[in-house]
Amino acid sequence: MKKIRCAWCNLDNPLYIEYHDNEWGVINFDDHYLLEMLILESFQAGLSWECVLNKRESFRLAYDNFNLDKICSYDEKKIDELLQNKNIIRNRLKIKASINNAIIFKKIQEEFGSFGNYLNSYTNGKNFYETDRVSSDLSDKISNDLEKRGMKFVGTVIIYSYLQAIGVIYSHDKECFMYFDKSNV
Repeated sequence: MKKIRCAWCNLDNPLYIEYHDNEWGVINFDDHYLLEMLILESFQAGLSWECVLNKRESFRLAYDNFNLDKICSYDEKKIDELLQNKNIIRNRLKIKASINNAIIFKKIQEEFGSFGNYLNSYTNGKNFYETDRVSSDLSDKISNDLEKRGMKFVGTVIIYSYLQAIGVIYSHDKECFMYFDKSNV
C-alpha cells in the first residue's frame, strides 16, 4: 500500500522522502543539530527547501560538519573558499550571515546553557500543532529576538520553517501517514 505524504514532499526525490519520513517534525533539541538546521534554513531564503536539502551533504563538508567553534573562526580566506564551492549555495551575504549567526548562536548558548533552552524559553517545552501556515506569534517573537541580537536571514517565515523542521511546530498534513491527532497526545 502506498504511503500518503505531505503535499510538499517530492516523491521523486529519495532525499526528500527520507527527510519527510524520518526528520521533519521530529523533536530534536541537540544544539549541533539546531545549528545545522538554522544555517541550512537561512540558506533557504528565496529558494526551495529541496534545493538546500539536495546540497546538505556538501554543506556538511564545506562547513566542517557544522562545528560551531570552527564556523565562529571562519575568516575571509574561508569565505572565499566557500564562495568557490560549486556544491553549496554561493551567496556572499548568506555565507557571512551564517558565520555571524554562529557567533550569536554561541552567545545564546552561553546565556541560556544551550540553544535548546533558549527556544524552550519561548515554548515552555510545549509543541504546537498547526498546518497551512508560514508564520505565527511564536515565530514572530523568536525572529524578532534573533534579529535584535544581530542574526540575519532569520525572518519569521524562515524561523517558522525552522521550528517545523526541529519538531516544535508539528505540521504534517491530515492526509499524511505521519499525521497524528494532538488530542491523543
